[in-house]
Amino acid sequence: MSQPSPEKLTFYLLKNVNKAIREFNMIADGDRVAVAVSGGKDSRSLLHLLRARQRTVRERYDLVALHVEAGIPGYPALRPVLEPWFRELGVDYAFVPLELPPDEPLPLNCFRCSWNRRKALFLKAHELGCNKLAFGHHADDAAHTTLLNLFYSGRLETMSPCARFFDGQITLIRPLIYLEERQLNQLAGALAFPLHQTTCPLSDTSKRAWVKNWLRQAGSDYRQIRTNLWRAARRQSGL
Repeated sequence: MSQPSPEKLTFYLLKNVNKAIREFNMIADGDRVAVAVSGGKDSRSLLHLLRARQRTVRERYDLVALHVEAGIPGYPALRPVLEPWFRELGVDYAFVPLELPPDEPLPLNCFRCSWNRRKALFLKAHELGCNKLAFGHHADDAAHTTLLNLFYSGRLETMSPCARFFDGQITLIRPLIYLEERQLNQLAGALAFPLHQTTCPLSDTSKRAWVKNWLRQAGSDYRQIRTNLWRAARRQSGL
């Protein structure tokens, strides 16, 4: 059986992207949306879908692609790959250096890595006049986060699809929250995104990796478990 074309996949996946954006009021007319692009399939799919969406919706919004350059030995330098792609898409873009405190121990643990990268993204988004910052987290990421919070913090909480920061100056949004990782894998394959081998020293041993592997053991029950985790966490959080 032939694989769906990139155009058909884009059209199909935009249905759930639009559902999330409308349900949680993620994007409005006049918004300037910074898109965090790590270089992986999820973030590249996010930028592709938001760019394609601009051609089909009434609201007018601008996109700015942001990529944080780690500048740490062993981490991939993706500017030569991403910059031509940003230009091809016709979006504004910026490369943001990851500025670590001089006493920051390496390698970064998951919390410190995320904290420092988000700080760089928020500061650059604000500098560029963006009022929204989009992350490429999907439905599977939300399920993993729910279990991490439950197992290690005793809280039934998931990723918020939409959250305001700095007195509402910047709103973090997750337009892929209703898409599955396998769908993004399919889109990335259809669009021939290059696959980059992760160089994070904790990628296979982190708590998130353990939860992800643990959930995979559910087999055919996984999708229902993921749905139930989302529903339970939403009810608890009032989302």
